Amino acid sequence: MNEGVQKPVGLIRRRGSTDVEARSHGSAFALVFFLVLLLVLAALYAVGYFFTSDRVPRGASVANVSIGGLMPMTAKDKLEDELVPRSFDPLTATFDGTKYRIKPRAAGLSLDVPATVESAGGGRSLDPFQMVETFTGGDEVDPVVDVDDAQLERALDRLADKVRRAPVNGTVTFEQARPQPRFALPGRELDIDRARRELMAAYLSTDSSFELSVAQVQPEVRNRAVRTAMDEFAEPAMSGPVPVRVPGGTVRIGPGRIAPALSMRAVDGQLEPVLDADVLAERIGNRLQPLTREPVDATVVLANGRPQVQPGKSGFEVQPVDVAERLLPALGKTGSGRVVELEPTPTPPDFTTKDARQLGVDEVVSEFTTYFPHADYRNVNLSRAAELMNGTLLHPDDIFSLNDVVGERTAANGFTIGYIISDGILIEDFGGGVSQVATTTYNAAFFAGMKDIEHHPHSFYIDRYPMGREATVAWGALDLQFQNETPYGVLVEAWVVPSTPSTEGEMHVRMWSTEYWKIRAGLSDQYDFTKPDIRYDPSKACVRQFGYGGFEVDVFRYFIRGGERVKKEKDHVAYIAADTVRCKPRPKDKDDRGDGGKRDDGGGREDDRGQRGNRDR
Repeated sequence: MNEGVQKPVGLIRRRGSTDVEARSHGSAFALVFFLVLLLVLAALYAVGYFFTSDRVPRGASVANVSIGGLMPMTAKDKLEDELVPRSFDPLTATFDGTKYRIKPRAAGLSLDVPATVESAGGGRSLDPFQMVETFTGGDEVDPVVDVDDAQLERALDRLADKVRRAPVNGTVTFEQARPQPRFALPGRELDIDRARRELMAAYLSTDSSFELSVAQVQPEVRNRAVRTAMDEFAEPAMSGPVPVRVPGGTVRIGPGRIAPALSMRAVDGQLEPVLDADVLAERIGNRLQPLTREPVDATVVLANGRPQVQPGKSGFEVQPVDVAERLLPALGKTGSGRVVELEPTPTPPDFTTKDARQLGVDEVVSEFTTYFPHADYRNVNLSRAAELMNGTLLHPDDIFSLNDVVGERTAANGFTIGYIISDGILIEDFGGGVSQVATTTYNAAFFAGMKDIEHHPHSFYIDRYPMGREATVAWGALDLQFQNETPYGVLVEAWVVPSTPSTEGEMHVRMWSTEYWKIRAGLSDQYDFTKPDIRYDPSKACVRQFGYGGFEVDVFRYFIRGGERVKKEKDHVAYIAADTVRCKPRPKDKDDRGDGGKRDDGGGREDDRGQRGNRDR
């Protein structure tokens, strides 16, 4: 049915060609428009870059210094002129009316001008928004500050030290045996971080001062703890004396003695009492004496004519540290609880009974006797010196000193006036005759093998003493000293058989020990003789004296053990001539010399006159 109908093919072809052409013309126009717009924008960008290059945004300022619209170099110069001088101005920190000056350079602060200009937007930029900002923008810009952190930290630390105040803990003191409360005081501490921010904000601003932020620091011990300590301890502690009781005795320790040793310390916000044992010992030591018995060392004594060991005795004492330990709890109590109960500490003797037995003081190892003519002062002085010496015990290595043992020859010490030799003549003084004790003791020590530490022969020879083996003493000048170098103890026994008008007196010294040496004595011949002179003395104190010659002699001591001689000692003695003394004025013309060697009674220093006979054993 449709076979006869044909489509208008040519018409259809013409319409299609027209659409294509229209589309082609539209695309070309859009392209041209885009290119033109691009050229316009490029021209505007070029113009903007040209006119905005190397400029600071128009409204820019730094710390109230306007630099807007200036070229960077000009802006730098302006900041150098107007802002840099301000960068050296000191800052002022204030607290509680006190001002603290801070030099910026000392705090490590300085202005970086180039970086500040750059941060304000100065300099060339390809950023179109920066170009627009240059024409229309700009604002207050913070200066760029170089900070030396270490210097700034030190400056802030110095500032903190000035502001800082340490808190004061409350406490209780015990002055004049009365408790005194000392209430707490808060401290303060600088807020370092905030101070840093405030300091940085004030730097280069028109107002260079700033207020410091300070925090209050509370003490560990506050007032409430002080009141508690007063009520619960301090007031009861000083309310009265505290009894210290041991078996057999009680003493009372008053607050005045306790208070100097008492204090209070902070522990976890509270106050606890403390007693200083050393201070307490100084304050109460004498008060504890009635509760103390000193130990007695063992020794060796003479009893019934022989040495006997006298046992030692233990003592006891109350230690102040023990009192302090028990006293503290008692101080806070009242009534029957306010007492210190103690057991005393036993104190054994330093030298025990066993030690004394080991001294070996069992036998006589030497004995010596000298004789003296009758004189009452000799009986008194020799007997007193012997009494003081008798029973002296020398431990191994001990040194005997006659002056220490006998003491000064005074009336108070039991001595009387007798004849002594001074400057070669006889005078009267206390202690005449004691040199006979020294001579007798020296010989006993000589034959006991004691080490000679100090001895002094008389200035001239006295024939009732062993030649060369005698000794004189003078208080404060001459002494007799010897040392016990044996491994045994030595007990000195001394006694006097008094003289009578018809009998000689006897001076005895005996030494008890264990024989360590056998001693033999030797004596050389006399040599280097000298002659006496004559002295005249018309004074009432003159004592007539016949002179005699002097000489020198050597004394030997031989130490023997096991039948063999172990060592030998030599002692050189020089006796001066004893002058004749005549109790009258010197004759003017008569040549008066010598008396044929005759002599009267004489003596050495601290010795007496009256010398005849020489008996020793």
